Amino acid sequence: MTLPSEAPLHKLQFYVTTAYVCGYLPNQRAQSLIATPQHLINAQVYSGLIQEGFRRSGKFAYRPHCENCNACTPVRLLVDDFTPNRSQKRSFKQHLSLTVSILPLAFHQDHFELYRTYQLARHDDNLSQDKGNHDTESKASQYRDFLVESNVETLLIEFRLDGILKMVSVIDILRDGISAVYTFYETNDLHTSYGTFNIMWLSEWTRQLGLPYLYLGYWIKNSQKMAYKQNFKPQQALIDGEWLALNIPT
Repeated sequence: MTLPSEAPLHKLQFYVTTAYVCGYLPNQRAQSLIATPQHLINAQVYSGLIQEGFRRSGKFAYRPHCENCNACTPVRLLVDDFTPNRSQKRSFKQHLSLTVSILPLAFHQDHFELYRTYQLARHDDNLSQDKGNHDTESKASQYRDFLVESNVETLLIEFRLDGILKMVSVIDILRDGISAVYTFYETNDLHTSYGTFNIMWLSEWTRQLGLPYLYLGYWIKNSQKMAYKQNFKPQQALIDGEWLALNIPT
């Protein structure tokens, strides 16, 4: 693997995790490559790692390293060239009444509660046994480890309607763009397109900051959970170590 040359990247080490259940493709086992030690992975170092296909979960920088699968494709949106389609334009106008706040990274109880309801709605098969105060405390700790812990420059983008929290997007500031770490929103609101609005808002904010790329994480062709990403173009994908134009079918 080729890594950027600036210090202290030469001090990083990498190890492969044991196999675990893939969260995106059925009947698949996954493995990840982890960069260590964590305390050396600051904003500058992480900006280099993301060029190599790494992502961040809490203080862990990782990328897929599966023995028999390479379905996870890192993708990024070229914000200066992004032209929304008619549906995306409608979604954006629909949610212009949302008020947006940019907050420093911290734990907020209402954020955590929205995250929990989002997880229950989107991943109820994994959370069906999630009951009781002790479990809630455990999930709060997991939430902190996943989204509130960071060694890099991380912000919370908060979206409210008439003071009511509707969506939170966790993002990292990179040298050449914004990385969308995770977004969760109110799933009980019918006829809304919060996710689409979020990507469009982030792409415009990235452009205003004078940065060229909005990193969208991994796209997996055969994963329905990842299908929304293919609607935003033009994109580049990291293929064989190079960021190349990606023509994603719609």
